[in-house]
Amino acid sequence: MANPLRDTLLGQLDIAWALTRYHLDGLTTEECLRRPARVGLHVEQGADGQWRAQWPEHEGYDLGPASIAWLTWHLGFWWSMVENHSFGDASLRREDVRWPGTADAVRAWVTLRHDTWRASIEKLTDEDLLGSERTRWPLEGKPFGDIVAWANLELMKNAAELGYARFVLAVSPTP
Repeated sequence: MANPLRDTLLGQLDIAWALTRYHLDGLTTEECLRRPARVGLHVEQGADGQWRAQWPEHEGYDLGPASIAWLTWHLGFWWSMVENHSFGDASLRREDVRWPGTADAVRAWVTLRHDTWRASIEKLTDEDLLGSERTRWPLEGKPFGDIVAWANLELMKNAAELGYARFVLAVSPTP
C-alpha cells in the first residue's frame, strides 16, 4: 500500500539525520564540555554522578550560546519525550532526561533515539499520520504527521546548532 505522506516524512528524517550524524561524528567529550562563552546553557554533574541540564527561564539572546553538551542533551530530551509520549506510556518528564556524560555515549543515545523513532514511523500508515491518537507531546489535537514533521524540523535545527558550535570551537582559542 502506498503511503506518500509517511514516505515524504521519512525522507525528510533521513536528510536531517545525515546532517546530524555528520556533526556528531568525531565529536569529543572535551568539545561537548567547552563553553563557547562565559554565559550560556550547559550541563552540570551532580554529586550522584548524573549530568543534569540547565533549563532556561526565558529564550532571550542574553542567555548566551549553549554548550555542545547542552545542545546534545536537548536533542536527546525532545526526542525521548516525543517518542515516550507518542509510542510509550507518556510518563517521561524533562527532569528524567540526563546528559550521558561523554561524546561516545551521546552518539549511542541519539542513534538509539533515531533508530527507535524511525522504526516506529515506518510502521505507520498515512491514515495513522492524519489522525491525532498519538499526538500528546509537544502539541495536542494536531494530526500526528504534524508532530513527525516538527520532529524533522527540530532535528535539522539541532544539527545546524551543533555544526555552528563545532565551527566556532574549532577556531576559538582553547581556554
